[in-house]
Amino acid sequence: MARTTQKKPYFKMLLYGALSAASYIFLFANVEFVNENFVKGGVYAALPIITALYFSFVHGAFASYLISVLGLKAKTASH
Repeated sequence: MARTTQKKPYFKMLLYGALSAASYIFLFANVEFVNENFVKGGVYAALPIITALYFSFVHGAFASYLISVLGLKAKTASH
């Protein structure tokens, strides 16, 4: 079996980790805005959904790159 070496995504991991941390800091620093606007209803009902999708994507990308950097891989089924 030939072994392929892949470059580990250190930069992407750090980028998404920093973006995730900065996003949480920004969210908690503006908690008054969040409390006032995220519960209004109507068009404002989209704000929590968009925010949840954004955090899910950013944190998920960070976690994926972290797992790649750590070298963890899923077991493959042997036939």
